Parts: sequence; structure tokens; C-alpha cells
Amino acid sequence: MPENDREIFVDNLPLAEARERWRTRLDEAGCLGAAVETIAVDDALGRVTAAPLFARRSSPFYNAAAMDGIAVRCTDTIGAGERRPVRLPPDRYRVVNTGNALPDGFDAVVMIEDVHTLDDGSVELIRPVAPWQHVRAIGEDIVATELVLPQGHVIRPVDQGALLAAGLLEVPVSRRPTVAVIPTGSELVPPGAPAEPGNIIEFNSRVLAGYVSEWGGEARRRDIVADDPGALATAIAGAAAECDMVLVNAGASVGSRDHTAAVLADLGEIVVRGVNIKPGKPVILALVGKTPVIGLPGYPVSAVLTARLFVRPLLCAMQGVEPPPERTAAAILSRPLSSKIGVEEFVRVKLGLVGDTPIATPVSRGAGAVMSLVRADGILVVPAGSEGIGAGEEVVVELLRDISDIENTLVFIGSHDNILDVLANLLRKERPACYLSSAHVGSLGGIMAIRRGEAHVAGTHLLDEDSGEYNVPFIKRYLAGVPLALVNLAWRDQGLMVRRGNPRGIAGMADLARPDVTFINRQRGAGTRILADLKLRELGIAPEQVNGYGREEYTHMTVACAVASGDADAGLGIRAAARALGLDFVPVARERYDLIIPESAAEDDKITRLLSVIRENAEFRKLVERLGGYDLGDSGTVVYRQ
Repeated sequence: MPENDREIFVDNLPLAEARERWRTRLDEAGCLGAAVETIAVDDALGRVTAAPLFARRSSPFYNAAAMDGIAVRCTDTIGAGERRPVRLPPDRYRVVNTGNALPDGFDAVVMIEDVHTLDDGSVELIRPVAPWQHVRAIGEDIVATELVLPQGHVIRPVDQGALLAAGLLEVPVSRRPTVAVIPTGSELVPPGAPAEPGNIIEFNSRVLAGYVSEWGGEARRRDIVADDPGALATAIAGAAAECDMVLVNAGASVGSRDHTAAVLADLGEIVVRGVNIKPGKPVILALVGKTPVIGLPGYPVSAVLTARLFVRPLLCAMQGVEPPPERTAAAILSRPLSSKIGVEEFVRVKLGLVGDTPIATPVSRGAGAVMSLVRADGILVVPAGSEGIGAGEEVVVELLRDISDIENTLVFIGSHDNILDVLANLLRKERPACYLSSAHVGSLGGIMAIRRGEAHVAGTHLLDEDSGEYNVPFIKRYLAGVPLALVNLAWRDQGLMVRRGNPRGIAGMADLARPDVTFINRQRGAGTRILADLKLRELGIAPEQVNGYGREEYTHMTVACAVASGDADAGLGIRAAARALGLDFVPVARERYDLIIPESAAEDDKITRLLSVIRENAEFRKLVERLGGYDLGDSGTVVYRQ
């Protein structure tokens, strides 16, 4: 075995070429056929038929009454009318209920509502009856020997009913492919186990196993394997002998502790190593004997996206079905998206309908950000030949959620605040179909989104240095002529978040110039960044005097997290974020955080419900007050209109 997999040739093939090479080699190795098993129809929900299924008997298999009433001979009713009703004695009709077998010699049913019964047991009919009226004839639904389901059909509940009606109690189906999922890495610890800095909670195997099950496979999670080539080889060889497919999670790259490629080269054949995509570039496609082994990258986003690209199609092929067609929608990109030329990039996006226009907003692009997948509504592909996509351009998005969910999404773009999580939850609680999608691009970013018609609402807390007024001067400057309402959400405390006990003794913004203090900043355009710059100018402190001034984060919580972890000594943010992570707080300013609601969205039911929660929901006020650092005295009040 090579000393490490950096000696193995890396392909970095374009995605289409990698897929074609992989598919061809799997076909040559005989990996794509579906194994067959026979199971009870009762257990066949979601399974794939392995052969065409023909009816063994007709349904119904007898002539059956389709209504409650009486069975008659149609010839006995000829000439019946309101003036000359036909009278039938008891021996010329039979009482039947829905589903009863039609008595011999009778060929029609009269609904009980149309029957006038006389005292002597005779009946009168006032209209003639057509042959086979209200009768389900033999084979009306299914005729013996006719095709019930074709091969390669995914069995639904209604299909189970049809199969049983057709006399089939067992059916041949494609056996669920068994898939071993092997998590690797000496840094991994199981969920619930004690974790120290450097440890990673192992959850990828659960995520991958869930997708395997969703795609029709039978997942078999294995124990964590340390970064040891011998242990990894034993685990892969054992799994390949027992299962139809093996997924090895992590160790696929070229680091000193990445052994997957070297082990697979020793055990079998590497078909593709490295695909020119982002995220997911280090993926390995290999065979051990006739068992496909896929080495997935360790980052959760990379693992899930490469599983969608390579595992799902293979599982479908092993069951004799085509992958489901992609559900796509055209959308307008809300902000510029740069991308490295030469690499096909898969970007997670949030979607929402603003007016009649679907708006796509990219979420975090980090390969380790599992919440980007939780929040994502779709995936946007940036072609390898593109350097990016401009704001306002039309794009095609693969949908991860139903379009109805997206139509019910309230698009919020602008400044981050912890209250947004409260609003999102209460909106869902009041109206389960309603979602709040928030993109944290800063106050100015929110204003520009309103200007471009790409958001239902924007959050802003911009302090104008000349007038000392919040938000209105910026609205007049950038949104002149746009009819809108500015609604207060809350007054809130801004200040320096510092570690518990304030070990650096930070008393205010002036201390940021000290050489022993490290600061973490917000991104350009954020109201908090503008406030920080203003306070520093007032103190005569230049940005270059502040250690860490150039390091930027996009939310108050990520700033608080950096301080809590010791990566920074201080960061400007809201009291609620400091309180959430147990930090001390040095007040700097009290600011007004407002919502910009354009008139074009004001009548939207989602906006109406949002304002109802803010103005009328007692739970909203209780939860916000619990966060700390907020004053809701003006919450819901229109503070400006144009």
C-alpha cells in the first residue's frame, strides 16, 4: 500500500465525465442489476416491482349491486311512468344492498329512493330501467390476466389495494440494496459522549443513512473507524463482502490522515478520484470486487451533495428505476454570487415569492455549515465556465421543498436580530404553512433589496451621523419615491460583548485601541459596523489601530460565538446575543431597529400576520423580553411613511 493517498493520481474530472466513467465501469462490473425477492403485498409499500404483475382474477368477480335498492329484470319495467306505474309482486324483485351479488335471473338495480313499497309487499316503479343499471359487472374494474402494474413501478397504497383485488397476495420486488455507512476520523465522538476541543460530534452517518433509506436502500451504520489504514481496510473489506454498496465518510482528501484512497487502491480499483465540483471535490468512486465503494468528503454539506450526485442514482439503478426528475423553478438572484471559474459549484439558496417573482437568496456556502442545508429551499448550479452570477439575473433552482411552501415564504432581507427566530416560530405556530426566510446581509443590503423589489420586508438600524436619526435619512436617500411604511420592531441595547468576568477589563470602545485587545467586526453595510465606525471616529481611533478590525461576521450570534470561544476579546453586538452565550456586556448605545415594508407587500397575508404577531401576540412579547436587552414600547408602531 502506498504510504499515503497523495501518491494516488487525482482526476478532478468534470462532473458529467465522472458520472459517465462511473456508470460505464459499474455496468461492466455487473453492479447495476436489481436482485429480486418475493414479499407479501401488505409489506410492499414503497418497493419497486421486479416484473410486470397481471391479475389472477377479475374485480369484481361477480355481478354486484352498486346501490342499495331492489334487483329487477329490466324487461319487467318497460312502459313504466308516473301515470302508469309498473307494479312488481314480491317474486319479481329482490332486495339488495351495495356490494351484494346480483341474484340469478336479474339484470338491473333500482335505487331504494325510486321504489314505492305497497302494503302487500309489492312495489311500484314510475320509470323504466336500463339493462345493467346500477350493477358493477364482472371485471368492471379489473379483468383477469390484464396488467395491473408494470415492472419498475414504485408501489403506492392504492396499488396495494389493486393488487389484492386482483388476487395477488405476494409480489416480486427489487431487493433493497444494503448500504454500509462507515464514519472515519480519530477526532470523531458519538453523540452524547464527552467532547473536548478538537473533537467532532459524529452525525454524518445518521444523515447519510437517512438519505439511503429515503432513496430506497437499507442503511447499515458502522462504528467510527480511527485514522488508521489497517483498521480502515478491515472495515471496508468486511462491509464490501456483506453489503451491496459501501459509503466511507471522510478521509477522501489528500491530508496526512486521509487514507481512504490508498486503502481502496490496495483493496480494489479506483474508478474516479476527485470531481471538479464545489463542494465535494475530493469524492472517490471505487470498486472492491463487485461492490461499489464511494468515499465521501467529511464536511456535512459536501457529503450530502456528493451523495445526491452519486449515491442516489446508483441506488435507483440497483432497484431498476430512474432517479426522480428534478423539480426546478426559475428565480431572480437577490445578490451577486461570485464563483471560481473552472469549478461547477452547487450553492444552497432560500426562495420566496415577492409579488409574482421568485427570489433566490444564497445562504452560507461553507461545506461544514449543516444549517445551510436545513435552511435551503433549493440548489443553484453555477457552471464551471462562469465566474459568478449578477444580482437580478434569472437562474434555475433545483427545489428541495414543495413550491407551495415557497409561495408561503415571507422573504426578510437585511440586518440580523435574534427576534427574527421568535417571529419565524410564532408565524409557523399561528399559520403552519407560513415560513420566514431571513438573509442577513446588513441594513444597507436590506434597503437595496427593497429597492430592487426582492423582499417583502427588510430590517434596518442605521444611525445617521449628521442628524442622529435612525433609518429615515437612509430611506429618503436610497428609497426615494418608493411607497413604504417604516414599522418599529424594538429598541435594543448595543454594546461590547466580552467574556464572562471581563478578563481584559474592557470598559468601552476606547479600549479597542489597546494592543492586548482583539476585536471582531461586522460586515460592511451592517448597521452595527456603521455604529462601530461612528464611535471610533468620535474617539479619534483609526481602524488600523484596532486588532481584528478586518475580521468580519454576518450575525450578532457568530460574533458572540467568537468572543465566547476566545477567538476575540470583544465584539460589538446586541445584549440578547451576549446573554444567550453567557457573555458580559458593556453598553455602548440604545438603537432603534425598524422594519421596512413596501406598499406593494403591505396587503400580503404574510405581512398582515407578521404585524399581527408583533402587535397582538402576548407570547411574542414574553419571549422577546426573555431574550434581554429589548424595549417593545413602540413595537408595531408606524414611525415613518412615504
